[in-house]
Amino acid sequence: MGTHTHDDYDWVSKIAYMRRGAAIHTAWQRDIADRLVGMLRPGATVIDVGSGAGGMAAQFALALGAQSGGHVVLVDAVPELLTAAGELVRATSDGKINVTTVLADAAGTTLAELVPAADLVWASFVVHHLRDQQEGITNLTRVVAPGGWLALTEGGLGTQCVPWDLGVGAPGLIDRIQAARKQWFAQMRADIPGSTRLTVGWTKALSNAGLSDITSFTSVVDYPPPVTDDVRAAIVDWFTHITSVAMDHLATDDQQAVNRLLDPADTAYIGSRDDVFYLAADTVNLGRRP
Repeated sequence: MGTHTHDDYDWVSKIAYMRRGAAIHTAWQRDIADRLVGMLRPGATVIDVGSGAGGMAAQFALALGAQSGGHVVLVDAVPELLTAAGELVRATSDGKINVTTVLADAAGTTLAELVPAADLVWASFVVHHLRDQQEGITNLTRVVAPGGWLALTEGGLGTQCVPWDLGVGAPGLIDRIQAARKQWFAQMRADIPGSTRLTVGWTKALSNAGLSDITSFTSVVDYPPPVTDDVRAAIVDWFTHITSVAMDHLATDDQQAVNRLLDPADTAYIGSRDDVFYLAADTVNLGRRP
């Protein structure tokens, strides 16, 4: 049984999925890493909180190594993820960067005591898993050194991968899947013990945590059709994941359509289509600690 976190999600079972997804996001991740590291002092310390399978941390290591070196700290509450991420980042850095792994809870109030003060704290799709998101952001600011930055990625325009009319079920299936996924997400948040709603935008939440120089930017990942086999596999992964969480909120006919679309033996299988694509736009929200 894999280790679970605040949202009771089995992250260990998703390591291969996360790595395939990270592979097609490499250029996007490197652009962001270069942009953020370019804002930092030489020899900077970057902490990736909720480092997952290590894809983004590896890009931070490369960006630091291309400049004057530095220190990458990976933080995760799941030991298996932390081990996988540490192996990847150390292999990527090729000894040019100091790499440290820290087993810790992003929601913990003692995180600042376990890691060095950071020139940049990166937390991607982490805060929404915490009981109190505003409190979690405030805790993350304590890890940032004076003059350093906290960067959060918590969504944007989302991901699109398949046509609106798939020829299976009624048109607009993907829109209904996206709506069902949002219902699941709201329920996931509500089911976290002691869950507190965050009723402001992410930049306002950064401001409420005492940060200044608040800004944001959005980065796009775009793979138009026809896609490579690696991108196609990631699309099937994405569609499998989003429908798995949305399934209970879909009507029976939509569930039947999804089952056909994910069956490799079915003529409707999305993995056999030549019109699938991958288009995602995620926003990075930034604030500086005074």
